[in-house]
Amino acid sequence: MAEIATIARPYAEALFESSGAQAAAEQGWLRAVAAVAANAELQSLAGNPKVTPEQLLSVLTAAAGTELPARARNFLAAILENGRLNALPEIATQFHALVNAQAGSADATVYSAFEIDMARLSELGGLLERRFGRKLNLQVVLEADLIGGVRVVVGDEVLDLSVKARLEQMKVALAA
Repeated sequence: MAEIATIARPYAEALFESSGAQAAAEQGWLRAVAAVAANAELQSLAGNPKVTPEQLLSVLTAAAGTELPARARNFLAAILENGRLNALPEIATQFHALVNAQAGSADATVYSAFEIDMARLSELGGLLERRFGRKLNLQVVLEADLIGGVRVVVGDEVLDLSVKARLEQMKVALAA
């Protein structure tokens, strides 16, 4: 997978640099097109030598269901002409990371055993932002195995405050 990341990096950086202050706005169409590009049937179509890059661009934009600006169409045309459709999801991921870095923020996934209401999520977000030292874009995922508490993943950092983790710690301490 490192190869795809290596291929995607220059495209993501070029799009980011050309987007300037509008980089955050570019994420909408890029995510939509990347989701379509991940489709196995579209990948198969892209591998067909009878399909031209222009035809593939038409299928891709129609399937994305969003009107693309001229810059986006040009960007996608360059990707398709170079045979890099398979790298488009990774380009979107790396572009998103560049936008987050520019904003000084990071994506955080909060795993919880129970639903978290907006007031508690806002409070938790403030605590987590102080803990991790940056603005966080929170996403909540329900995971009943945690029993209670939360587990937070920010990049490669994990903060596990779940009941399950505490029980595991007690088990290790008692076994020692």
